[in-house]
Amino acid sequence: MSDPFSRIVRVDSIPRDGQTVAIEASPAERKALAALYRLPSIEALTAELTLRRSADGQVGVTGRVRGQLTQTCVVSLEPFPAVVDEEVDVRFARLADDAAARRLSKEPQTFSIDDEDEPDPIIDGKIDLGALVAEFFALGLDPYPRKPDVSFESPQSQEDAASPFAALGGRAGKPPD
Repeated sequence: MSDPFSRIVRVDSIPRDGQTVAIEASPAERKALAALYRLPSIEALTAELTLRRSADGQVGVTGRVRGQLTQTCVVSLEPFPAVVDEEVDVRFARLADDAAARRLSKEPQTFSIDDEDEPDPIIDGKIDLGALVAEFFALGLDPYPRKPDVSFESPQSQEDAASPFAALGGRAGKPPD
């Protein structure tokens, strides 16, 4: 299956002083992403991204991803409107041989919370801004969406209902027969 939302940019076409790119998902792309993320619908998905190429060949991508969607409440199972508004700040770089080897290595690696993230890879001189937008959209989704003003009420306990373990309660501390 191909990516449902793709906007390929050649790194060498990015001007030295940067470039701002506006992206909007088509109805077909929104429908495909909604199916991928198991959402009732995505009404709008846009991004405004600034791309800057550095002297060492890295590309910085900053900006915002915004989306309007319909989610399903985990309590009432009713659909309701929701909004995604995510800030984007990602670096891309060509993979050095040692970085590629680390990614493919099966040996465990140790990371610290203070470590800077490795840049995402530039593949064949290109980056996919559509995939990046879809990724940040997904990161902005509430994993347990709850419709406003809906609360969860736990089932009433039935004190008269006997527990299947009630018979064992009298045996506590007694040796087996």
